[in-house]
Amino acid sequence: MSEPEQLGHVGTESPESALPARRLSELADQATRCTTECCGASSMVSEGGVVSEGGMERPAAVTHPDLARLVSVQLRSGNGPIPTALERGEPIDSADLLREERWPEYRAVALDSGVRSSVTIPFRRSGLTVTLSLYSFRPGALEDAPHGPARALGDLTAACIVRDRSYRAALTELDQLGAALRSRPVVDQACGIVMHVLGCDADAAFAVLRRISQGANRKLTEVAGAVVDKRGRGLEKELVSLSN
Repeated sequence: MSEPEQLGHVGTESPESALPARRLSELADQATRCTTECCGASSMVSEGGVVSEGGMERPAAVTHPDLARLVSVQLRSGNGPIPTALERGEPIDSADLLREERWPEYRAVALDSGVRSSVTIPFRRSGLTVTLSLYSFRPGALEDAPHGPARALGDLTAACIVRDRSYRAALTELDQLGAALRSRPVVDQACGIVMHVLGCDADAAFAVLRRISQGANRKLTEVAGAVVDKRGRGLEKELVSLSN
């Protein structure tokens, strides 16, 4: 179990989830390689502690297709090491799944895949939680995993995902500010035309444009563009009625 892959059926990938999914794939792969007796890993990111599938987009990765079933059964049932780790915020160890009684569905799928033990480690950052689950063919083989290199890798991945999200949010804000700056000249021109037609001040003119925008369910920039194109001609009566 070594080649990481995205757990596609947990959620449909979008541009917003593509980068976190890649980071999760790297985390699962690297954690498997550096953890003794580890036969594979899965990782996922959750927001607000939500654990049910519900058709929600949820970036995740596994190092082997069989492990995808272990993740899905937990999200579907709401029971298992991942939901428990999300709830408690601490590592959840299942040292021997032959004797595990807490999660019968998870236990059955794990044993069917040849997994005898697992540990799930949560990493919380700024409202997000990255969970890293490690699996072994041997019982009691992962007791030290939460204190080994996997913890450093998980901390780094969680920090990177939060940083990536902040960066994307900043880019979105810049785009919005750019759009506002580009539309400002048109709005100013439209306000000037309305001021001329109505003999009002700039605040009143802007209020008229906003009423037209809301009433027609059109963007303010579209309304302003139409006023500028017509130079206010044919709009006198409408503008006067809206100014009262």
